[in-house]
Amino acid sequence: MPDQILYAMEVMINGLMAGVLYALVALGFVLIFKASGIFNYAQGVLALFAALTLVGLQQGQIPFSHLINAVFGTDVHHFGWELPAIVAIVLTIGVMVLLAIVIERFILKYLVNQEPIILFMATIGLAYFMEGFGDIMWGSDIKTLDVGLPQGASAWVEDNTAWLGGEGFYGFFIDKLDMVAAVVAAVLVISLTLFSQYSKQGRALRAVADDHQAALSVGISLRFIWVLVWSIAGFVALVAGIMWGAKSGVQFSLSLIALKALPVLMLGGFTSIPGAIVGGLIIGVGEKLFEFTIGPMVGGATENWFAYVLALLFLVFRPQGLFGEKIIERV
Repeated sequence: MPDQILYAMEVMINGLMAGVLYALVALGFVLIFKASGIFNYAQGVLALFAALTLVGLQQGQIPFSHLINAVFGTDVHHFGWELPAIVAIVLTIGVMVLLAIVIERFILKYLVNQEPIILFMATIGLAYFMEGFGDIMWGSDIKTLDVGLPQGASAWVEDNTAWLGGEGFYGFFIDKLDMVAAVVAAVLVISLTLFSQYSKQGRALRAVADDHQAALSVGISLRFIWVLVWSIAGFVALVAGIMWGAKSGVQFSLSLIALKALPVLMLGGFTSIPGAIVGGLIIGVGEKLFEFTIGPMVGGATENWFAYVLALLFLVFRPQGLFGEKIIERV
């Protein structure tokens, strides 16, 4: 098989793996939009805050240590112990659930039946507050996240694909972390789809998204549903934060992954959990293949804008996305 075709196949596979990471972030947006009609601008910051909290708990870092030292003139930073990864993850999930309760109690319950733009602006304010709060709580230095996930290229994949090419072809280079992320994303999508379609809480979630007052009138607790969905979104943000943090370190630029999720949502639809995955895969493969084939002709760096151009085309010709609910307006 010609080497160029093999390299294109390798690029496509790596694009699929990158698309899965995009989709993990997009899942959080879809969940909250389905439950409340809110485009949650803070989802990227949720992933950052979850990753910061996980690293801080795992390394035994004292929360607000910089503030404590500045006020009291001390020099304390760590408790002197470290937590196993699984314990730190469980505690972080507890923190994200607590955060969901706080968000509902102090923000969302005052915004019932408000215009979508007001809810959207509230999430913008929440995003900036959480980013600053995370900075004060855990510090702004770049942190290494290690929860035991495999790193580096898969030797098994390389060994079992080397025979496809000639003498200079050494097999496909596939990151083991990306492979784990693909499996985790598949499990999450299946679980969330089943939850949304077949559980009592999932049906209540969709009812709340359609009409807050109607849902309240049939006995659905709006406050419980919002706490539930923000808790699940926090868990999804933690998973995304773990994958991205393990890949590139936990740093404040991690919050910008939300921007990469926007084209994914525009392609897959804001109300479809499977659509988030399909949209992520299309974006991941598309930008990698475009960079591989067209990038050298236009000076490269096409990955920075390809996804947004593709999303713009979808907005023009199919604004609800591939799997979104059809937009019907009667006048």
